[in-house]
Parts: sequence; C-alpha cells; structure tokens
Amino acid sequence: MSVQIGAEAPLITPGDFPGWIIHEDEHLLVVNKPGLIVCHPSKNGPWSSLVGAAREYLGLPTVHLVFRLDRETSGVVVMAKDSATASKLQKATQQRLIGKIYLAILTGQLAQPVTVDQSLGPDPDSCVTIRSKVVAAGTPGAQAAVTHFVPIANASGFTLARVRLETGRKHQIRAHALWLGYPVVGDKLYGPDESLYLEFAQHGWTERHATLLPLSRQALHCAEIDLRPAREPHVFRAALADELAQFCRERMGIATDGIG
Repeated sequence: MSVQIGAEAPLITPGDFPGWIIHEDEHLLVVNKPGLIVCHPSKNGPWSSLVGAAREYLGLPTVHLVFRLDRETSGVVVMAKDSATASKLQKATQQRLIGKIYLAILTGQLAQPVTVDQSLGPDPDSCVTIRSKVVAAGTPGAQAAVTHFVPIANASGFTLARVRLETGRKHQIRAHALWLGYPVVGDKLYGPDESLYLEFAQHGWTERHATLLPLSRQALHCAEIDLRPAREPHVFRAALADELAQFCRERMGIATDGIG
C-alpha cells in the first residue's frame, strides 16, 4: 500500500483491508497492520483506523482491540469480535501469558544477545509528554520492564534483531533500545532528536527528517503473537514489512526471506 507521509494518518482503502487478514474465525480477526496506520478510531471516519476498518469489514458495531501497535509499528494485531473473548485475552495479557516477538532494525552493530531489565517511567525533562525513559525502581511512575534483544544480522552500522518482551510497557522496546545505545532506526521520538516527533506531528515529513533519519518510519515490526500460553491454539506470524526488508537489502546487504 502506498501512503503519504504526513501528520495525519492515511486513510485505509477498503479494497486493501482483506489482503491484510492473517486469520479470521467466529471470535477473532487478526491482521498484518502496515506502518503509519493507526489502531484506535479517529474523528476522520471509519476508514481512518484499523478498528474502524474492521468494523466496516465485519459489519459489527463493536470490535475489541486486544493489543495495539503504535502508528508507525507494523505487524500482527489481534482483534476480538465479542467482549468475552476480548476479556479473556486482555486478562491473559495482564498475566503475561501472551508471547510477543518483534523484529527491529537498530542503529549500531549489536554483537551479542542482551537482556535489559530496567524500569521505565515518564521523562520529566522531555518536551514530549508521552516519552518514557529508564528510571530507578521506586521512582514515581516507574514500572518494571524486561526486554530481550537477540541480533540476527549486523552490517553497515545497523543490526536486525529479534526482540522478545516479558512486559508490555509504553514504548518499551524503543526506550530500552535507546538506553542500550542502539536506538531503533527511523525513530522520531527515541532517535537523534525528539523534537523531530513534534515537527512531524505539525508539518509531516520534512527535509530535516530526511537528513537525520535513514527511514521514514520507525523500523519496528510485530512478527509473532503466541496465544498458546493463554490456552488458545494459535500462533500468528507476519513476515517483515516490505519497506523494512528493503532497508535490510539496500542498506545492510542482507536478505530477510524466511525471517519472522
């Protein structure tokens, strides 16, 4: 899908939506969300969000988002068609019974697997109120957070890594990657200058973005959601998004076929 890189999230073309579906049954709708598509409904109509598009596609008044992804993150999104299924999976998520695997392209060459066990909390010094940072346990707002980074390949100053979450804090992978010194490629908030985030929100993609960021969106992709620990017989997978695979080929010289 071709989208305009701007402050407003792109509208979803109704004909594209069925092609994003990974799995559908009487209880679940699972899709491979492109980057730049928002999950939650917006004021711009049903086709301006993943949930709105799902409601239109299914003809249902309500669709429950079990786990969300940031606008710029691509990959597996699970939605429930009924409140009972949604409640069950949301409780399983809170109990850390849902397995989540991401693929991320990091700035810098990470040589060895590493686990980050560092609390995250609001950044009082940030100009952006939603930004998190690593904080000491016991700090007001601190929440325990554990992320496992495993390099798959590294070349030309970048690393393609598989990332497994034990917790699900806001911006956890991105904040932990920055703390490690290997920020996610293309990250406007946790990258070289957080003011790029505000500038993008106001003006869309600018020349300064193109100068400072090697990719137009953050290189983060939800590759797998495993519901089996929650006693559901499903593992949902999505291959690395095309634009991220292209970055790996052209900037790193590596093929990503079969990586998920």
